[in-house]
Amino acid sequence: MMNRMLIYAATFALAMSATSFANASIISVGYATANTDDKVPNLDNSLQLPPIQWRLVKHSFRLHIPRNNKALSQLIIDAPPTVAVSNDIEVLDENGREININISVNGRKIIIHFPETVINNTQLNINLNKVKQPIQGSASIYKLLVKVVGSDIEIPVGVAQFTTF
Repeated sequence: MMNRMLIYAATFALAMSATSFANASIISVGYATANTDDKVPNLDNSLQLPPIQWRLVKHSFRLHIPRNNKALSQLIIDAPPTVAVSNDIEVLDENGREININISVNGRKIIIHFPETVINNTQLNINLNKVKQPIQGSASIYKLLVKVVGSDIEIPVGVAQFTTF
């Protein structure tokens, strides 16, 4: 009886320490039968931590191309390891018209090629549709780089940060 109470107390303490990292998630305790033979290891209880839950979200950001800038040939999005981005990506101009793009993926980098010249002094709205991200955890931070027509240099233009909720 005393051993069982100690096990329950230890399980409760473990559950409380786990919830401090998991934002007070519910933890269920499963029961298992124990082998009462003292000659072999045995199991009293098992603990199941909550599984990571995912959701599909849309991450959108706006990229401003200044007046005196060369036209873009590529937009490179370095996706964080905490998300899975689908190939459902759209790029719209400031009037909401869809821009013709080609998409390629190289590891965590999503490369958006602009086969037609993207004019300067405009804003591009980039929509990453059907992004799979965990419900809990750290923010998703994308690093953004561009290449301009006639150059192979990747120019950092900033980051886009999306919090989990």
